[in-house]
Amino acid sequence: MAEKKEIYSALKKYFGFDTFKEKQEEIISNLLSGKNTFVLMPTGGGKSLCYQLPSFIMDGVAIIISPLIALMKNQVDAMRSMSKEPGIAHFINSSLSKSAIDEVKNDVISGKTKLLYVAPESLTKEENVLFLQGVKISFYAVDEAHCISEWGHDFRPEYRNIRPIINKIGEAPIIALTATATPKVQNDIQKNLGILDAAVFKSSFNRPNLYYEVRPKTDDIDKEIIKYIKSQKGKSGIIYCLSRKEVEDLAEKLKVNGISALPYHAGMDSSVRSENQDNFLLEEVEVIVATIAFGMGIDKPDVRYVIHYNIPKSLEGFYQETGRAGRDGGEGQCIAFYSTKDIQKLEKFMQGKPISEQEIGKQLLSETRAYAESSICRRKLLLHYFGEEYDQENCGNCDNCLHPKKKMEAQDLLCTVLETILEVKEKFKEGHIIDIVIGKETSEVVDYKHHELDVFGTGKNEEVSVWSTVIRQGLISGYIDKEIENYGVLKVTKAGKAFLNKPKSFKITKDSDEDEEIEEKQVLKSGSGAADEALFSMLKDLRKKIAKQEGQPPYIIFQDPSLESMATTYPITVEEMQNIPGVGVGKANKPYVQDFIALIKKHVQENEIERPEDLRVKTVANKSKLKVEIIQAIDRKISLEDIAISKGLEFAELIDEIDAIVNSGTKINIDYFIEDEIDLDKVDEIMEYFSESADGDIDEAINELGPDFTEEEIRLVRIKYISEHSN
Repeated sequence: MAEKKEIYSALKKYFGFDTFKEKQEEIISNLLSGKNTFVLMPTGGGKSLCYQLPSFIMDGVAIIISPLIALMKNQVDAMRSMSKEPGIAHFINSSLSKSAIDEVKNDVISGKTKLLYVAPESLTKEENVLFLQGVKISFYAVDEAHCISEWGHDFRPEYRNIRPIINKIGEAPIIALTATATPKVQNDIQKNLGILDAAVFKSSFNRPNLYYEVRPKTDDIDKEIIKYIKSQKGKSGIIYCLSRKEVEDLAEKLKVNGISALPYHAGMDSSVRSENQDNFLLEEVEVIVATIAFGMGIDKPDVRYVIHYNIPKSLEGFYQETGRAGRDGGEGQCIAFYSTKDIQKLEKFMQGKPISEQEIGKQLLSETRAYAESSICRRKLLLHYFGEEYDQENCGNCDNCLHPKKKMEAQDLLCTVLETILEVKEKFKEGHIIDIVIGKETSEVVDYKHHELDVFGTGKNEEVSVWSTVIRQGLISGYIDKEIENYGVLKVTKAGKAFLNKPKSFKITKDSDEDEEIEEKQVLKSGSGAADEALFSMLKDLRKKIAKQEGQPPYIIFQDPSLESMATTYPITVEEMQNIPGVGVGKANKPYVQDFIALIKKHVQENEIERPEDLRVKTVANKSKLKVEIIQAIDRKISLEDIAISKGLEFAELIDEIDAIVNSGTKINIDYFIEDEIDLDKVDEIMEYFSESADGDIDEAINELGPDFTEEEIRLVRIKYISEHSN
């Protein structure tokens, strides 16, 4: 084993440090002594050094198994910068040509290479196994080891083949490293890698410098994010989105609003993706908008904010992604936007997967939802999830602690929950327990005859959200335990049984109801939704006057939401007018638009109004490829049903898209489809209705025209009417 002096000498020589962080020295010493090692260390804690430094000291080459090509490249570049020998670190993956792989193998055989990064897929290839069998291996490092576990947030089946491949190549110590692992995931990793004997080194998951906040996700999310980023000028940030399309759209929207941003996702050309990553690391851009593919192992210590555009599918994923903020110990703002729609979308993604996988996914998702909706300390919740106790009542660095909500006494409610769990022999999950308590006769409750229990319906006067809060805070307080192995079955702990025998004060904070909050905000808005009621009224008068001149209903000129937006953002140029919702290039260049511009300009000057132009969210011209493709398909007279199928849309969603296209001023012709699908007399009657309608409201049209007309028919003919008379 290397002496302490040799370890510190290597630390200074290769990394330029005089001292180690927390448990790094113990971890390195354990590995150098040839023992298996398990490292659970939060992002920014210095995991990489735990295997990089021993590789320089030990004989042979260290095999670093890593899941991402971007991660390998980043770390190989970093290792080469520390040595005069460029061959000291290499990677083998699918991005290399045959000649490049031959060069790597020559450096390994000659002894130049001390670290060889390999993707798990590459490790299983027969030619690589044969090659490594003839090489002296110092140790195996399994980075991002949570990928092994189905309960991990980034499960990869190929990671489960690592142990059999190691057995084929040849025995050597194993070090497994992860930034996120619940006790269940940790056990999975050790069992699968065959290192149950490993020395375990666990660092605290608490990152005191990180501020956690959850905001309700509304239609104004883009505007909110743009305002936030502009308030963080000169700071680096990452925004995580669920889909590639959201990544592309948001990055484009940030750019047109004067923010230097680039997209990053797995569907991009690898060279462009690498270039975007490098531009972020080199601070050529301030913001990266990415899917979760970005950031694993990215060594950028000064990321000042991480925004989640969608709530993630697991708390482990959330923790790791937020962990990329403030790695230098400085400020790190972690803001997540939450809506129940995103949860439903994630649940939909699970459909079609094996039942066991769906159950695991639902359980992980329920933990994320609990975090987002909870009113107790975010830090306490996160640390509890990872099996760590947080004793402080108020962390002082999360939204719930900085703006605490009122508490209510819930001693009796907790007793009811504990009694119910025991009554059903500790064999059921949270949802079932709540159904019993509130008296909901679901098929499962009736099948098990749980509607006959004395506790059935005793809690019907409380909301479901209150019972969820009681259970969640009962878990955190140690009165209830959740069996992860059995997909969340609830048990009563020893402390819970003691509480039942001798109840004491148990206070809970009522969790926020996202829908209620949003509804409340909407009630507080002015009746029209416009910021400037006086201007909105004048714009409506002008619209009426122009509609009369044009011989058209007012809504054909502009719909109310467009006028509301004008009375909020005060557009005074044609270019600004193009960015008003429902006003595209075509409509903005209509002669009558100048009358609206003149009215707004006069109102602004007379009232000395300071326009919010700098904070206005500019829309992206033709930002959606989808709209262009729909217009092109209609020009080729392709059936609307076929267009919907080819674009993966429901027919109603396609009509929404076409509706948006014509309302923004683009003329399209769907007569070919209408003539085939709708009776001519019906078309004439609907056209006549809309020629006399003041606002073109669909619901009113359905009521007026009667049951002989379907909503689909009315919407299609309305599109025809607007396109012919407005555009």
